[in-house]
Amino acid sequence: MSQLKIYNTLAREKQTFIPIEAGKANMYVCGMTIYDYCHIGHARMMMAFDVIYRWLKASGYQVKYVRNITDIDDKIIKRAVENGESISQLTSRFEKFMDEDTQALGILPPDVVPHATEYVPQMLGIIELLEQKGLAYKGEDGDVNYAVRDFPGYGKLSGKSLDDLRAGERVDVNTGKRDPLDFVLWKASKESEPDEVKWPSKWGSGRPGWHIECSAMSCATLGQHFDIHGGGADLQFPHHENEIAQSEGAFGQAMANYWIHNGFVRVDNEKMSKSLGNFFTIRDVLKKYDAEVVRFFILRAHYRSPLNYSDAHLDDARVALTRLYTALSSIDIGSGECTVDWDEAHAVRFREAMDDDFNTPIAVAALFDLASEVNKSRSPAQARQLKALASVIGLLGRSPQQFLQAGTGDSGGMSEAAIAGLIEQRAAAKKARNFAESDKIRADLLAAGIVLEDKPDGTTNWRRA
Repeated sequence: MSQLKIYNTLAREKQTFIPIEAGKANMYVCGMTIYDYCHIGHARMMMAFDVIYRWLKASGYQVKYVRNITDIDDKIIKRAVENGESISQLTSRFEKFMDEDTQALGILPPDVVPHATEYVPQMLGIIELLEQKGLAYKGEDGDVNYAVRDFPGYGKLSGKSLDDLRAGERVDVNTGKRDPLDFVLWKASKESEPDEVKWPSKWGSGRPGWHIECSAMSCATLGQHFDIHGGGADLQFPHHENEIAQSEGAFGQAMANYWIHNGFVRVDNEKMSKSLGNFFTIRDVLKKYDAEVVRFFILRAHYRSPLNYSDAHLDDARVALTRLYTALSSIDIGSGECTVDWDEAHAVRFREAMDDDFNTPIAVAALFDLASEVNKSRSPAQARQLKALASVIGLLGRSPQQFLQAGTGDSGGMSEAAIAGLIEQRAAAKKARNFAESDKIRADLLAAGIVLEDKPDGTTNWRRA
């Protein structure tokens, strides 16, 4: 049996996964800062770790998956003030929207979802430890900062030397710092900020910096040393570099053994981001494309590779996923749960691919090869194997009819009732030997994206093109 290998950003190579505790896998992933709708870039990150979560469980590990919510942040405060609402009103609304989007995409909920505002005491505890060890100091402006040059390992994740580094994107260089590279751990309160973002501390009223939030939440939920830490490639520096400095500086031991980062979504060869204005929200995309098509589109690329977003690529994903469902469409596989036979040849290839740093493109290729076998053999056993194997990565969960008849923007909005009515009219026309009318109805339906499946006893089924 193959062994799971993970590309570890910290080591810059694939490494065999050896958990801290045999049979268990603890994973922390940096989640959303919730002040707006999630876009496809966010979906790609959550999908990457959903697949990792699913595969760890399929491999027999007892998994504890933690994905946090950042519900206190400069952007959140700014948006709430602009909207004239409280921070909690803003964040609870967009957390609900995020949950709706992820559920639609088949992304499993994490085991633990810590919110930053619930862990301020733990953050203050870590900052105090850092101060005691000479790694934190209070600046003239009242902020408490991390002394980057006093932590010997700084830069080991990003591979940057101190001379090459610059202050992080979310950190304003100010006169209160001893060094421009130092980053804020505790922000002194401003009079203009809402009272709900002001917490008491030994350094005065304030709120946590972004980086300390994840150090505190990961430690509180998984311990000071855990197996896997993940997030988008944009978090590698400065966020994850700063987390390592905080956690390892405070506790004197490795924070996480494996660091996993997913690649960007790109549009016209540029990273998809709100700052560039080239992002597509999940819910806008789902107005046009079936959610499983979007999931399949993301899974066809390796999680570390760039993912090029376009309608053409989504259209291609829809056609490809239709091929898999069509292979199952005329085979009775029964109503019972399908289980994977891991000794079967396609499953062996699938496992080898997933054990090779979660290589979903190769795993999906094994599904297509198996679908070709199903089309030839019409074997219920092989069809069950296809459905079971696909379910490991969250695909083919519906009946073929449910998928093939699912409405999208491409079908012109024609309802199932309208389609059924036209099929009845066509059957009546054929019975009356009015073949011209029968052919016209078929052609009109095809023009509307509806394909009829005729058999000697009549139209037995239909699907959307």
